[in-house]
Amino acid sequence: MIHPAYTETGAGRQPVLVLGHKNPDTDAICSAIGYAELLRRTRYPDALAACCGGVNARTAWVLEQAGIEPPHLVMDLRPTAGGVCRSDVIKAREDESFLDVYQRMIKANIRAIPIVDEHDCVVGLASVQELLHLLLHSLDSKAHARRVRTSLENIARILEGQIDHGVDLETEQEFILTVSASSAHTVDARLHEFPPDRLAVIVGDRPEVHRLALETKVRTIILTGGSHLAPAELQQAVKQGTTVISCDHDTASTVQLIRCSRRIADAVEKNFLQFGAKTLVSNILAQLQNSSQALFPVVAEETGKLIGVFSKSDLLDPPRQRLVLVDHNEFSQAVPGASDASILEVVDHHRLSGNLVTREPIRYINEPVGSTSTIVARLYTMHGQTPSRGVALCLASGIISDTLKLSGPTTSSMDREMLWWLSGIANLEIDSFATDFFAAGSLLRADKAETILNTDRKEFSEHDWKISISQIEELGLEALPPRIPELRAQLATLCREKELDFACLIVTDIMQHHSILLTAGHPAIIEGITYPSKSEGIFEMQGVVSRKKQFFPFISRVLAKAVRT
Repeated sequence: MIHPAYTETGAGRQPVLVLGHKNPDTDAICSAIGYAELLRRTRYPDALAACCGGVNARTAWVLEQAGIEPPHLVMDLRPTAGGVCRSDVIKAREDESFLDVYQRMIKANIRAIPIVDEHDCVVGLASVQELLHLLLHSLDSKAHARRVRTSLENIARILEGQIDHGVDLETEQEFILTVSASSAHTVDARLHEFPPDRLAVIVGDRPEVHRLALETKVRTIILTGGSHLAPAELQQAVKQGTTVISCDHDTASTVQLIRCSRRIADAVEKNFLQFGAKTLVSNILAQLQNSSQALFPVVAEETGKLIGVFSKSDLLDPPRQRLVLVDHNEFSQAVPGASDASILEVVDHHRLSGNLVTREPIRYINEPVGSTSTIVARLYTMHGQTPSRGVALCLASGIISDTLKLSGPTTSSMDREMLWWLSGIANLEIDSFATDFFAAGSLLRADKAETILNTDRKEFSEHDWKISISQIEELGLEALPPRIPELRAQLATLCREKELDFACLIVTDIMQHHSILLTAGHPAIIEGITYPSKSEGIFEMQGVVSRKKQFFPFISRVLAKAVRT
């Protein structure tokens, strides 16, 4: 899910996210931060660094030294209801009049509207068709044609009328409309056909009808054309509790407007579909296949409050998150939903996997260097830019981390050149800074087995085998032996939960350039490992410190020869 600090729903344009791989290491985090700053200066003013997974202790230490906040956490980019909905919602309440709601819908050119309560929670939907039934459903019989359920307060407001005298204006009741345009004799007969406490007499400047209505003690007299009762008659209305409303409309318009004063509650559909903001669009589509509903509310899961709406057409081509990938080039290592995003660029120093497919040509930068941070630093120089001190410190940390302070087998001359340049900007003494960096946060001494495996873990599909490789670096391996049983057990759990054929953890001693390999999974793979065995499933890897350049090529050859049984 995208962090709410920079999520905009519906038509709102989302920022360009610069994002490393899942379970990010220091290089993934720092190269994202560095490249986001460069992109803001050059191509994308809204570029924003993000991460798919927590920040480990060493990276947190680097960010603290740099004075930079951790990137926003983004765990899923798959399109959701909250991402496709329109947040500029036209809505209504059940106690609003037909005319108010209908005019609002016509002005906004919409066919349906969500109905909310006082807490902004959706209680139903109203369509133009259902609203019109408020006016037209009563035409089946003459008796029904006269009846309008509303309040005198609503009638006066819709008519923009003057209340010369009012009694119990807010109470909603069913009124029987009587238009007194006939002779006094006919009007008198009609007034006696209905209960007087329900009668609403609509009349113009006809004093004889005014007197008849008052004698019958009707509920209300509605005077059209700007007419008013004579003072004596108004006094009688006050005495007997007859409400008197005067308006400037003619009789025909007045009758129609009174019908429009009805509350919309009777036209609200209570059986409707709504979705939580986090609901995946892929899960919504199946539910909408047989639905005739025109509009679908989207609510916040935590509060139930309305945050937006969408129609079926909004799901045809939902907005795609703009994305720049750093320190990886495989969908298997990317944030879930990356394949649905609009990938703009890739900056990486790993092998090409072949499963990254884009809809359009993109900028793709891949260099055989020890760190993605090295490439980002080089791009600064190519653009004639100098990173800020904090970003320079981050990029230097990414290089130190991935090259083991320029001692690893993947180290290149460009790594050395860029680290020297960055250290000058950040005012770093490389040796002492690197010592403090590697000393920060021993995972073996402080963290759970699950955290240790997922701090820097990558999944690969190779020769039809699905594998996971985790790696941690320590200043000495004294804390490893007592942790081995639980770490191997967690590796086995990881295989089951992720449906992996093989999972391993490389524990690297930075000082000695030596690693211990812990394994779990298919016997055919483990039996093919030729490093010296310490005990079952545990191997010594003298001189092996690089997952990318040393261990992965080795395990790839093992997988090519392994046979499933």
